[in-house]
Amino acid sequence: MTETKPQAAAGSRTTREREVFAGYLGSQNLKMTREREHILDAVGAQKGHFDAEGLYLALAAQSVPVSRATVYRTLDHLVSSGLVQKVYLSDHTQRKALYERVVGREHHEHMHCVGCGRIIEFTDHPLEERQAKVCREMGFKPMRHSLRIEGLCRACQDEERSA
Repeated sequence: MTETKPQAAAGSRTTREREVFAGYLGSQNLKMTREREHILDAVGAQKGHFDAEGLYLALAAQSVPVSRATVYRTLDHLVSSGLVQKVYLSDHTQRKALYERVVGREHHEHMHCVGCGRIIEFTDHPLEERQAKVCREMGFKPMRHSLRIEGLCRACQDEERSA
């Protein structure tokens, strides 16, 4: 099992991401508007996980003319197009959605520290193989999956012990 570090975005979006998104929008009878282009660029510049509100505020700080609703709707389209993944976190009082780019990244799972909010990404190939085996044995065709483990990271455990 290895911890996966979020990769820095390679500048803005790639031509492939633009083509995929434009193709998806076309299949939904939607257009690649200037606002969607700005949002796609902003998503391409993200490192690791981000939330919709933070993305909106970053665009507003750059005086990019997009509404909050357009950011949320465009993120939904980016998820549907397969370019972005939505990750849900919970602190047992509310559920929060974070997003991350998918293109050019290895599949990974998440551990969420409920103490400090840290998200630790990890890859475990034997776990992936076991899940695939279970699906084969059950005659199940997997389309996607995600695993989120909630608990305390090492630093929060150390802090808890010393308190």
